Amino acid sequence: MEQRQLGRTGLRVSRIGLGTLTWGRDVDEHGAADLLKAFWEAGGTLVDTADVYGDGEAEYLLGRLMEGLVPRRDLVISTKAGSVPDPDRRFDCSRGHLLAALDASLARLGTDYVDVWHVHAYDPYTPLEETLQAVDAAIASGRVRYAGVSNFCGWQLAKAATWQLAAPGARTRLASTQMEYSLLQRGVEREVLPAALDLGIGMLPSSPLGRGVLTGKYRNGTPPDSRGASEHLAPFVEPYLDDTAGRIVDAVTTAADGLAVTPLQVALAWVRDRPGVTAPIVGARTAQQLTAALSVEALSLPDEICRALDDVSAPVHRYPDHDWSTL
Repeated sequence: MEQRQLGRTGLRVSRIGLGTLTWGRDVDEHGAADLLKAFWEAGGTLVDTADVYGDGEAEYLLGRLMEGLVPRRDLVISTKAGSVPDPDRRFDCSRGHLLAALDASLARLGTDYVDVWHVHAYDPYTPLEETLQAVDAAIASGRVRYAGVSNFCGWQLAKAATWQLAAPGARTRLASTQMEYSLLQRGVEREVLPAALDLGIGMLPSSPLGRGVLTGKYRNGTPPDSRGASEHLAPFVEPYLDDTAGRIVDAVTTAADGLAVTPLQVALAWVRDRPGVTAPIVGARTAQQLTAALSVEALSLPDEICRALDDVSAPVHRYPDHDWSTL
């Protein structure tokens, strides 16, 4: 699998990442082992997790598998901290919580460092400089090699990155940002992606297949074994089952038929090769699903197909995203 630089750093990662959101909940240890082995054998290196996935079970499973299945040195482990199971405060990015969460993640993963550590979301109750000082402390201790953020909007990303760049040598520049990005969700193109490109921050798209909808599996209803039929994931899928999404899925399916490939391959190739994107994170539940996703490696979409998909999925961007004099 082709390797790409993560932002403006020396770290190289596979251009498709393996997500573990469902590990420890919908994916057991046997299934996780099949996924990780298939990913590793295909040349994949970037594995993304978080301290809250499966209430910590995803990290624990990944740590178990690194003990005897896949060598730690062959993987680039990305995890996150900052989300908390508190209905009154969804995110805690205070120094105390972040550093304690990192220690707990390392214990579950069975490693003394993570390659990339993401702040899971912006915390309005903690000064941003406190959050970023905790990140720098983690890197200075050797427990973290590179740092990033997740789910930061444009101004939040720019503020965080600028703070880090204000003291070169003393603070560590942000390497990555993880955001939802697909043909069904192009909101990051308004401000986040332009900021990331300008600041040299690599984009790691989550849900690159539109929460599974872009595979076309929901065109004739909801399959009983799909996320859309799952009690805890149905609300996650439902927003992408409207008429607008249906038109985009139809266009993806038409393109796939013309290229003799699958809708999954078309949708994944589109987001993988967008400007600023380093590696989409694919959250397959089975090795068969993952193998289908990894088969995109040999596919590059023709320019005319990309333009057609851009047009059919184009979000409305007006002032101030475009020059006011052209409106």
